[in-house]
Amino acid sequence: MASSALREQQRDLENKANDLSKLQKDIAKNHQVRKKYTIQLGENELVLKELDLLKEDANVYKLIGPVLVKQDLAEANANVRKRIEYISAELKRLDAALQDLEEKQTSKKEAIFKLQQRIQSLQAGKAKA
Repeated sequence: MASSALREQQRDLENKANDLSKLQKDIAKNHQVRKKYTIQLGENELVLKELDLLKEDANVYKLIGPVLVKQDLAEANANVRKRIEYISAELKRLDAALQDLEEKQTSKKEAIFKLQQRIQSLQAGKAKA
């Protein structure tokens, strides 16, 4: 009886450990995507600063594939601001998702710890018997 309970607890522990591993992979992926967006945000903010330095009649070109296409300064400014807005929103979403994943990871670690203690107590009880 005790050995079947022990096997069941060990299976449960294995499942929880797999879930924890998946959560850790999701957290790493979130960090990777967040890093990419942070870099893009910095680049776009730099472009915006450069655009702000230009005079109203300055020529602005946008790279589309292999071709430079002339673009209106106001339009370029609006596009960059919209891109910054989008990237900032994505970063906020990623932060919220990361916080959720970290909370799940913490609770999963606690569950694993409790399960390990239960398994050890079962093994200790089995050793005494």
